[in-house]
Formats: sequence, structure tokens, C-alpha cells
Amino acid sequence: MGTGKSSVGQIAANLLHFTLLDTDHVIEQRAGKTINEIFVQNGESVFRDWERRIVGELTGRKQTVISTGGGLPAQGANLASLKTHSLVVCLWASPERIWDRVRSQNHRPLLNEPDPLAKIRRLLVAREPFYRQADVLVNTDLRSVREVAQQVVHQFHRALR
Repeated sequence: MGTGKSSVGQIAANLLHFTLLDTDHVIEQRAGKTINEIFVQNGESVFRDWERRIVGELTGRKQTVISTGGGLPAQGANLASLKTHSLVVCLWASPERIWDRVRSQNHRPLLNEPDPLAKIRRLLVAREPFYRQADVLVNTDLRSVREVAQQVVHQFHRALR
């Protein structure tokens, strides 16, 4: 959340001449609801079930940049599945930078609480062990979206060697 995954994913996909698949968008299309509506009407566990099903379908994908929500890799089976067929890149930012980037957005169901910055900190602490299992970590705090995308593409090419 707030690290640039959607923008970076699109630029990286364009640079690689790959397709972009955003798991959140796929879930919204299939559920016929926004992520926020799924959280409110059905709960986070239903959303995580959607993620699990989508990840299971991705094993045969080629030439695809897969953009996931921040909680998806925090489900160990999802991360393990992605690592069998993908270069897993984690875009990282400080809690303060994330909050600066998302504070005006109203479609972040996990931040619908009195102290969203504290929630971001808690999420990052809980998810960090999973994020650190990524093949590549890229800090996005001080880089433009284009610079981050170029770094992702560079890491992808290095992984092919």
C-alpha cells in the first residue's frame, strides 16, 4: 500500500513488453465489488480467500508483471506459490512516506480507523518477515516511480542470467 505498486507495475510491464495483472483488479472484476465493499460486506477473510484463489491460477502465467496487495504475500502459501514461478519484488517505503501517499485516499479499508499511521506501522511490522523473503527489495521512499520501475526491470534481467 502506498509504495507505488500499481504505477511501477504498469511501467515495468511496458518496459518488458509484458502484460500487467493486478490481483486487486481481478478480484474486483470477479466479485463485482470494490475491495472496500468486499471488506465491509464480507470481511477480510473473504478477501484473502479471493487472493488465494487468484494466486493458484497464476502458476502458468508467462510474460506477466503480477501486482499484488500488501497482505497477499503475508499469507505464507501465497508467497511460496509465487516464488515457484516468479521473481518476487517487494516495494518498500517507510510508514510515514506511505501515509503521505495514501492519506487522501478513501479506498483503503485497512486504514479505516482512528490512527491510520499506527495501523500502517503495525501492518509493516507484521508483514516484514514475509516481505524480507522477496527475491528483491526496492525502497521507494526517495525514488520516482520511473526509477523504481527501471530498478525492477534491471533486477528481472539480472535474475535471468
